[in-house]
Amino acid sequence: MIQVYNTLSRKKEPFEPLNPPVVTWYNCGPTVYDYFHIGNARNFVVADTIRRYLEHCGYKVRFAQNLTDIDDKIINRANEQNIPAAQLAEQYTKAYFESAKRLYVREATVHPRATESIEGIVRFIEGLVDKGYAYVSNGSVYFRIGRFDSYGKLSGNRLDALKEGARVEVDANKENPFDFDLWKAAKPGEPSWPSPWGAGRPGWHIECSAMCLSHLGETVDIHSGGADLVFPHHENEIAQSEALTGKPFVRYWLHNGFLTIRSESGEDEKMSKSLGNDMKINAVLQKYRPLTVRAFLLSAHYRSPLAYSAQALEEMDSSVSRIQDGFETARQLLALSNASDAQQTSSEAAGILAEFEQGMDDDFNTARALAALNMCVARIHELRQGGKELSGDAVAAIASLLKAGETIAEILGLEDLVQSHSGFGQDSQLTEGLLNLLIDVRQRARKAKVFELADAVRKGLDELGITIEDHPQGTVWKRKQ
Repeated sequence: MIQVYNTLSRKKEPFEPLNPPVVTWYNCGPTVYDYFHIGNARNFVVADTIRRYLEHCGYKVRFAQNLTDIDDKIINRANEQNIPAAQLAEQYTKAYFESAKRLYVREATVHPRATESIEGIVRFIEGLVDKGYAYVSNGSVYFRIGRFDSYGKLSGNRLDALKEGARVEVDANKENPFDFDLWKAAKPGEPSWPSPWGAGRPGWHIECSAMCLSHLGETVDIHSGGADLVFPHHENEIAQSEALTGKPFVRYWLHNGFLTIRSESGEDEKMSKSLGNDMKINAVLQKYRPLTVRAFLLSAHYRSPLAYSAQALEEMDSSVSRIQDGFETARQLLALSNASDAQQTSSEAAGILAEFEQGMDDDFNTARALAALNMCVARIHELRQGGKELSGDAVAAIASLLKAGETIAEILGLEDLVQSHSGFGQDSQLTEGLLNLLIDVRQRARKAKVFELADAVRKGLDELGITIEDHPQGTVWKRKQ
């Protein structure tokens, strides 16, 4: 059974969705005013991987991830560039989907946008006002935080403790300095929408609660995001959602750990836009393969901190290349042996798959999952070494391990690790045929002891980025990674 660490209970719990096999899940998406940074990418990749695993386990996941397309940051950035806020938001919404796709992150079941959800947001706020949990002040609407008795149950930041230790800017519009805005009265030159309280726009917290209610219902199975969202964003979501419906808002809260980066002082610090040390995803993907970046983001347990550095990415890139090389060699050896598929799973492959599932069942431990993938490759190398023809049992075992590796990689969103890609575009069939012809010429030259010609073929292919390997079963070729 899957065990999930629930931020709300602060312990691991058996995963039991409300209406199996359906799983409802809301993940906080990007605020589209810039390229997201690699710390944000960790959340998107982790959520996508867990979603894939739940589907592997037979669940039907309805996955909603919002797009915050109206916000102070968007307005300020648009003003700096002297363009409409909607234009800026659309530009970076497109950039989000492009970068997410490159990281093999699948689109959500639904991607609600705040600007397309105003009607539902207004209804939500009206309900809170009617129940006395919210009040109107000078065209803005605020949540009456003292009315919600269990405020702080997610983060541990209880209202009494906040009052004692915090310095809060006094706002004459608020009854309590800790009340938060649900609706912001319009300011000159800012985008706004009509409402019963006058023109304005929604606050950040209410956007997520309203979109979650609209697309997933009053109680959702999973709500996820980065650890930096626990307070105040997710705490405020709980307060306003449960105040409106009177029902539990979320059954399982999942929060991924921070991505850290080494500072000039030599200390690891949180990567964030506010600290100015964030690595934008477009810059990262210019330096490293998307496959490498995704594997790196899965290389530690999602709740643990993960240290970003050039060395870490380069080491992961080498690891990715080794895995690709191992599976490509296995695939070609099986083709030479006329056994490209296993009829049944070998005990070794079954054991590795079991290790993978045990790791993922234990609060989605992707580090153990990646280790299982490496175990497949290591065992394939062991079986093919020795300079002898592969036995029938060895061929069957390699085929089974390859199949297990394909299953694991697909669930991790790393399909390209084990898939065969010639990379020759539309002329791949012709190119592969010519390569095989050259390899055959080299083999004939070796048999005829015309070694100068054989070496020239190898060298020429190497210069073109093609590596050839001689095995007892025959010669295989691979593109250099």
